[in-house]
Amino acid sequence: MQFQQLQYFVAVAETRHFTRAAELVHVAQPSLSQQIKALERELGADLFRRARGNITLTDAGEALLPLARRILADADTARHEVQEVAQLRSGRVRLGATPSLCTGLLPDVLRAFHDRYPGVRLLIEEGGSHDLVRELARGALDLALVVLPLPTPSPALTTVELLREDLVVVSSPDAPRPGRGRRTVCIADLEGERLVMFRHGYDLRELTVAACRAEGFEPEFAVEGGEMDAVLGFVRAGLGVAVVPRMVAARSGLGLRVTPLARPGLHRTIALAHRSDVAPPRAARELQGMLLER
Repeated sequence: MQFQQLQYFVAVAETRHFTRAAELVHVAQPSLSQQIKALERELGADLFRRARGNITLTDAGEALLPLARRILADADTARHEVQEVAQLRSGRVRLGATPSLCTGLLPDVLRAFHDRYPGVRLLIEEGGSHDLVRELARGALDLALVVLPLPTPSPALTTVELLREDLVVVSSPDAPRPGRGRRTVCIADLEGERLVMFRHGYDLRELTVAACRAEGFEPEFAVEGGEMDAVLGFVRAGLGVAVVPRMVAARSGLGLRVTPLARPGLHRTIALAHRSDVAPPRAARELQGMLLER
């Protein structure tokens, strides 16, 4: 049974005339008649009683008509839904990002994307780069913002460098300024400072700890185990200092003192990643373009 045959059948059933039905579906009348006969042979029953000037449905035709109309209506709905997605009037994007990027980079970009494509749902998953890479690999995400180098390099992923971001030291304005009051501090100046530290698996934790060890000391933690909002809250409360991205500090500056790191400082490289073997959906590609253009 072919979709086209059902279209021809419904046209004849509604017009009760083979020639007018052929005009309705823009096909030659002999071709329409042949397709109707082929459908009847496949179903093993006549669908019409044919008499000169009088075309009526048989019992088999009456039974098929509502089903055929439903199939054609479902096909129209499917076509419309696909066109909606293709034209970015609906659909979804599944984006993974580290919590610091959700705080610093994403709000403005997602607002611009939502303004341009209000019908597209944005599904955001926060996590460390290791977790996001795993979710990308199993197809649970379309795109992910990760920190390079990846904890486990994967040839199945394509990464495009997005930005290189400076890290800064944040502290409470009510606490003594780190680095003996200087306008900039070195990593070595953090020796003896009590740090508010992120949980294990957090990219910023690993970067900060590695930098301290490279300067020959083991960092001292006042509090550890938090996510970005918790860390900033603990710093505001005067529990210690923290090393965070400049964008996060700029957005969360109320109640925080921001001290730059002296050259060469600390940086992190942010990349946009997706699976190499599967092209991201159209909506995801549009968001990818906006992120790369920012």
